[in-house]
Amino acid sequence: MPSLRVRAKRTMRHLQSVYLWDRIPLVSFIVFIIEILIMARFIAVFNESFEKRPILTMMISNAVLNSIADTVAQTITIVRERALRKPTGPELPQDRVAIEIGELDNKIPDLLHKGELIPRSDFLPPPFEFERLARFAFWGFIMAPAQFTWFKFLGKTFPIPPNSTAMVPALKRVACDQFIFAPVGLAGFFTFMTIAEGGDRQAVQHKFSNVYMSALRSNYMLWPAVQIINFRLMPLQFQLPFASSVGILWTTYLSLTNSAADVADEDDYLP
Repeated sequence: MPSLRVRAKRTMRHLQSVYLWDRIPLVSFIVFIIEILIMARFIAVFNESFEKRPILTMMISNAVLNSIADTVAQTITIVRERALRKPTGPELPQDRVAIEIGELDNKIPDLLHKGELIPRSDFLPPPFEFERLARFAFWGFIMAPAQFTWFKFLGKTFPIPPNSTAMVPALKRVACDQFIFAPVGLAGFFTFMTIAEGGDRQAVQHKFSNVYMSALRSNYMLWPAVQIINFRLMPLQFQLPFASSVGILWTTYLSLTNSAADVADEDDYLP
Protein backbone atom coordinates (compact mmCIF):
# COMPACT_ATOMS: atom_id res chain seq x y z
CA MET A 1 0.00 0.00 0.00
CA PRO A 2 1.45 3.42 -0.98
CA SER A 3 2.73 5.56 1.84
CA LEU A 4 1.04 8.77 2.86
CA ARG A 5 3.79 10.79 1.16
CA VAL A 6 3.38 8.92 -2.12
CA ARG A 7 -0.39 9.36 -2.03
CA ALA A 8 0.03 13.06 -1.31
CA LYS A 9 2.31 13.44 -4.33
CA ARG A 10 -0.16 11.58 -6.55
CA THR A 11 -3.00 13.76 -5.30
CA MET A 12 -1.02 16.93 -5.97
CA ARG A 13 -0.09 15.78 -9.49
CA HIS A 14 -3.77 15.15 -10.16
CA LEU A 15 -4.81 18.54 -8.80
CA GLN A 16 -2.13 20.24 -10.91
CA SER A 17 -3.77 18.76 -14.01
CA VAL A 18 -7.31 19.97 -13.18
CA TYR A 19 -8.60 23.18 -14.80
CA LEU A 20 -11.77 25.10 -14.05
CA TRP A 21 -13.78 26.00 -17.14
CA ASP A 22 -10.95 24.32 -19.09
CA ARG A 23 -8.79 27.38 -18.47
CA ILE A 24 -8.06 28.30 -14.84
CA PRO A 25 -5.69 25.93 -12.99
CA LEU A 26 -7.45 24.56 -9.92
CA VAL A 27 -4.40 24.79 -7.63
CA SER A 28 -3.81 28.44 -8.51
CA PHE A 29 -7.49 29.20 -7.96
CA ILE A 30 -7.52 27.54 -4.53
CA VAL A 31 -4.34 29.34 -3.45
CA PHE A 32 -5.73 32.69 -4.67
CA ILE A 33 -9.02 32.24 -2.79
CA ILE A 34 -7.15 31.37 0.41
CA GLU A 35 -4.96 34.46 0.03
CA ILE A 36 -7.99 36.70 -0.54
CA LEU A 37 -9.75 35.29 2.53
CA ILE A 38 -6.65 35.87 4.66
CA MET A 39 -6.34 39.42 3.36
CA ALA A 40 -10.02 40.14 3.96
CA ARG A 41 -9.73 38.93 7.54
CA PHE A 42 -6.58 40.94 8.05
CA ILE A 43 -8.17 44.13 6.70
CA ALA A 44 -10.97 43.77 9.27
CA VAL A 45 -8.49 43.98 12.16
CA PHE A 46 -5.85 46.16 10.51
CA ASN A 47 -6.24 49.34 12.56
CA GLU A 48 -6.30 47.51 15.89
CA SER A 49 -3.33 45.37 14.91
CA PHE A 50 -1.36 48.38 13.68
CA GLU A 51 -1.80 50.23 16.97
CA LYS A 52 -0.43 47.28 18.95
CA ARG A 53 2.22 45.87 16.57
CA PRO A 54 2.83 48.22 13.62
CA ILE A 55 5.93 46.51 12.22
CA LEU A 56 4.50 43.00 12.42
CA THR A 57 1.25 44.24 10.86
CA MET A 58 3.17 45.67 7.92
CA MET A 59 5.19 42.48 7.55
CA ILE A 60 2.13 40.24 7.40
CA SER A 61 0.21 42.46 4.99
CA ASN A 62 3.24 42.76 2.73
CA ALA A 63 3.76 38.99 2.72
CA VAL A 64 0.14 38.29 1.77
CA LEU A 65 0.08 40.94 -0.97
CA ASN A 66 3.33 39.62 -2.43
CA SER A 67 1.96 36.09 -2.44
CA ILE A 68 -1.16 37.28 -4.27
CA ALA A 69 1.02 38.94 -6.91
CA ASP A 70 3.10 35.82 -7.48
CA THR A 71 -0.02 33.66 -7.66
CA VAL A 72 -1.35 35.94 -10.41
CA ALA A 73 1.99 35.80 -12.23
CA GLN A 74 2.19 32.00 -12.06
CA THR A 75 -1.42 31.68 -13.22
CA ILE A 76 -0.75 33.93 -16.22
CA THR A 77 2.21 31.76 -17.22
CA ILE A 78 0.33 28.47 -16.74
CA VAL A 79 -2.69 29.64 -18.79
CA ARG A 80 -0.49 30.84 -21.61
CA GLU A 81 1.75 27.75 -21.64
CA ARG A 82 -1.21 25.38 -21.60
CA ALA A 83 -2.73 27.19 -24.57
CA LEU A 84 0.48 26.66 -26.55
CA ARG A 85 0.00 22.90 -26.70
CA LYS A 86 -3.66 22.95 -27.61
CA PRO A 87 -4.47 21.88 -31.20
CA THR A 88 -4.87 24.84 -33.53
CA GLY A 89 -6.66 25.29 -36.80
CA PRO A 90 -9.31 27.41 -38.51
CA GLU A 91 -12.06 25.02 -37.37
CA LEU A 92 -11.02 25.15 -33.70
CA PRO A 93 -12.03 27.90 -31.25
CA GLN A 94 -9.28 30.29 -30.18
CA ASP A 95 -8.46 30.99 -26.56
CA ARG A 96 -8.88 34.75 -26.39
CA VAL A 97 -7.53 34.97 -22.83
CA ALA A 98 -4.33 33.18 -23.82
CA ILE A 99 -3.99 35.41 -26.87
CA GLU A 100 -4.30 38.54 -24.73
CA ILE A 101 -1.73 37.18 -22.28
CA GLY A 102 0.65 36.45 -25.13
CA GLU A 103 0.28 39.98 -26.42
CA LEU A 104 1.67 41.33 -23.14
CA ASP A 105 5.13 40.70 -24.55
CA ASN A 106 4.42 43.15 -27.38
CA LYS A 107 2.72 45.70 -25.15
CA ILE A 108 5.76 46.04 -22.86
CA PRO A 109 8.69 46.68 -25.23
CA ASP A 110 12.37 46.32 -24.35
CA LEU A 111 11.50 44.48 -21.19
CA LEU A 112 14.43 42.13 -21.28
CA HIS A 113 17.75 42.15 -23.05
CA LYS A 114 16.44 38.99 -24.68
CA GLY A 115 13.60 36.58 -24.16
CA GLU A 116 9.96 37.06 -23.26
CA LEU A 117 8.10 38.45 -20.28
CA ILE A 118 6.09 35.22 -20.08
CA PRO A 119 8.71 32.59 -20.85
CA ARG A 120 8.06 29.36 -22.67
CA SER A 121 8.57 26.42 -20.38
CA ASP A 122 9.87 22.92 -21.04
CA PHE A 123 6.93 21.73 -18.94
CA LEU A 124 3.63 22.46 -20.65
CA PRO A 125 1.95 23.74 -18.60
CA PRO A 126 4.39 24.31 -15.72
CA PRO A 127 3.10 23.23 -12.30
CA PHE A 128 2.27 25.77 -9.61
CA GLU A 129 5.48 26.36 -7.62
CA PHE A 130 4.85 26.66 -3.90
CA GLU A 131 8.55 27.28 -3.22
CA ARG A 132 8.49 30.29 -5.52
CA LEU A 133 5.35 31.54 -3.77
CA ALA A 134 7.11 31.18 -0.42
CA ARG A 135 10.12 33.16 -1.68
CA PHE A 136 7.93 36.09 -2.72
CA ALA A 137 5.95 36.03 0.52
CA PHE A 138 9.17 35.95 2.54
CA TRP A 139 10.64 38.83 0.53
CA GLY A 140 7.61 40.97 1.31
CA PHE A 141 7.81 39.92 4.96
CA ILE A 142 11.48 40.88 5.46
CA MET A 143 11.28 44.08 3.41
CA ALA A 144 8.33 45.58 5.30
CA PRO A 145 10.35 46.92 8.28
CA ALA A 146 12.80 48.70 5.97
CA GLN A 147 9.99 50.17 3.86
CA PHE A 148 7.97 51.28 6.86
CA THR A 149 11.02 52.85 8.53
CA TRP A 150 11.86 54.58 5.26
CA PHE A 151 8.36 56.05 4.96
CA LYS A 152 8.59 57.32 8.56
CA PHE A 153 11.96 58.92 7.77
CA LEU A 154 10.56 60.66 4.70
CA GLY A 155 7.57 61.90 6.69
CA LYS A 156 9.80 63.45 9.37
CA THR A 157 12.34 64.85 6.91
CA PHE A 158 9.77 66.39 4.57
CA PRO A 159 6.67 67.09 6.72
CA ILE A 160 3.40 68.08 5.09
CA PRO A 161 1.36 70.41 7.34
CA PRO A 162 -2.26 69.34 7.96
CA ASN A 163 -4.76 70.78 5.47
CA SER A 164 -1.86 72.05 3.37
CA THR A 165 -2.09 72.08 -0.43
CA ALA A 166 1.67 72.38 -0.92
CA MET A 167 3.12 69.79 -3.29
CA VAL A 168 6.80 70.51 -2.73
CA PRO A 169 7.27 68.26 0.36
CA ALA A 170 5.49 65.39 -1.41
CA LEU A 171 7.66 65.82 -4.50
CA LYS A 172 10.78 65.81 -2.32
CA ARG A 173 9.64 62.56 -0.73
CA VAL A 174 9.04 61.02 -4.14
CA ALA A 175 12.44 62.16 -5.43
CA CYS A 176 14.25 60.64 -2.45
CA ASP A 177 12.19 57.46 -2.65
CA GLN A 178 12.78 56.93 -6.35
CA PHE A 179 16.44 57.88 -6.55
CA ILE A 180 17.60 56.26 -3.29
CA PHE A 181 15.29 53.51 -2.09
CA ALA A 182 13.93 52.21 -5.41
CA PRO A 183 17.31 51.28 -7.00
CA VAL A 184 18.55 49.70 -3.78
CA GLY A 185 15.31 47.80 -3.18
CA LEU A 186 15.24 46.50 -6.74
CA ALA A 187 18.84 45.36 -6.46
CA GLY A 188 18.00 43.61 -3.20
CA PHE A 189 15.03 41.86 -4.83
CA PHE A 190 16.99 40.35 -7.71
CA THR A 191 19.89 39.40 -5.44
CA PHE A 192 17.63 37.72 -2.88
CA MET A 193 15.60 35.84 -5.49
CA THR A 194 18.65 34.57 -7.33
CA ILE A 195 20.36 33.34 -4.16
CA ALA A 196 17.12 31.82 -2.82
CA GLU A 197 16.76 29.94 -6.10
CA GLY A 198 20.23 28.47 -5.59
CA GLY A 199 22.16 30.86 -7.82
CA ASP A 200 25.74 31.88 -7.21
CA ARG A 201 27.56 35.19 -7.66
CA GLN A 202 27.80 34.67 -11.41
CA ALA A 203 24.04 34.07 -11.61
CA VAL A 204 23.39 37.32 -9.71
CA GLN A 205 25.67 39.26 -12.08
CA HIS A 206 24.00 37.64 -15.08
CA LYS A 207 20.53 38.58 -13.87
CA PHE A 208 21.62 42.16 -13.25
CA SER A 209 23.05 42.46 -16.74
CA ASN A 210 19.85 41.03 -18.25
CA VAL A 211 17.01 42.63 -16.35
CA TYR A 212 18.00 45.20 -13.72
CA MET A 213 18.10 48.36 -15.86
CA SER A 214 14.96 47.40 -17.79
CA ALA A 215 13.11 46.81 -14.52
CA LEU A 216 14.38 50.10 -13.09
CA ARG A 217 13.15 51.99 -16.16
CA SER A 218 9.76 50.31 -15.77
CA ASN A 219 9.78 51.33 -12.11
CA TYR A 220 10.12 54.99 -13.10
CA MET A 221 7.14 54.66 -15.44
CA LEU A 222 4.83 53.59 -12.60
CA TRP A 223 5.97 54.54 -9.13
CA PRO A 224 6.56 58.32 -9.18
CA ALA A 225 2.86 58.95 -9.89
CA VAL A 226 1.77 56.32 -7.37
CA GLN A 227 4.02 57.70 -4.64
CA ILE A 228 2.85 61.28 -5.15
CA ILE A 229 -0.67 60.09 -4.34
CA ASN A 230 0.64 57.94 -1.51
CA PHE A 231 2.75 60.59 0.25
CA ARG A 232 0.29 63.39 -0.38
CA LEU A 233 -2.97 61.74 0.65
CA MET A 234 -2.29 58.63 2.75
CA PRO A 235 -1.71 58.61 6.54
CA LEU A 236 1.50 56.85 7.59
CA GLN A 237 -0.19 53.60 8.64
CA PHE A 238 -1.78 53.25 5.19
CA GLN A 239 1.22 54.26 3.07
CA LEU A 240 2.86 50.84 2.96
CA PRO A 241 -0.43 48.91 2.46
CA PHE A 242 -1.39 51.35 -0.32
CA ALA A 243 1.99 50.94 -2.00
CA SER A 244 1.82 47.17 -1.58
CA SER A 245 -1.72 47.03 -2.98
CA VAL A 246 -0.70 48.93 -6.09
CA GLY A 247 2.43 46.82 -5.91
CA ILE A 248 0.42 43.68 -6.72
CA LEU A 249 0.69 44.75 -10.35
CA TRP A 250 4.36 45.66 -9.92
CA THR A 251 5.26 42.46 -8.07
CA THR A 252 3.42 40.43 -10.70
CA TYR A 253 5.65 42.12 -13.26
CA LEU A 254 8.76 41.42 -11.16
CA SER A 255 7.75 37.78 -10.74
CA LEU A 256 7.33 37.37 -14.48
CA THR A 257 10.56 39.25 -15.15
CA ASN A 258 12.52 37.17 -12.66
CA SER A 259 11.20 33.88 -14.07
CA ALA A 260 11.82 35.07 -17.64
CA ALA A 261 15.40 35.90 -16.73
CA ASP A 262 15.81 32.44 -15.20
CA VAL A 263 14.68 30.84 -18.46
CA ALA A 264 17.08 33.08 -20.42
CA ASP A 265 19.91 32.02 -18.08
CA GLU A 266 19.09 28.34 -18.65
CA ASP A 267 19.16 28.89 -22.41
CA ASP A 268 22.64 30.40 -22.11
CA TYR A 269 23.96 27.20 -20.60
CA LEU A 270 22.34 24.87 -23.11
CA PRO A 271 24.80 23.29 -25.60
